[in-house]
Amino acid sequence: MAGIGKGVEFEDLLPVIANKLGGEGLMKELCNGFQLLMDKDRGVITLESLRRNSALLGLHDLKEDELLGMMREGDLDGDGALTQMEFCVLMFRLSPQLMNASWFWLEEALQHEQHQLNNNNASL
Repeated sequence: MAGIGKGVEFEDLLPVIANKLGGEGLMKELCNGFQLLMDKDRGVITLESLRRNSALLGLHDLKEDELLGMMREGDLDGDGALTQMEFCVLMFRLSPQLMNASWFWLEEALQHEQHQLNNNNASL
């Protein structure tokens, strides 16, 4: 279990998703989650869009101070909103087990990228 804010506990499913889908699949799912939570007009997650859309991800019990805490925790550039990258970083930070395995996923992604480059160079 990992916590958001002070009082909310949730089951850390990111490692399960990562094991099942691999690094690329996990990133796709995180991007899908971002799309669900973001303000469609601005292309970022705002406090209002998080408040409005959090129930879609089972976060309907979050209190206002917990939503604010999540926004503050993830807002790396201090602009009051979460970009897709900030959201993904936040999700990794909230998943201690996944953070421990993050080097494995980074290596897998780098190997995949190298394989793609090798294939592209071979076809030239």
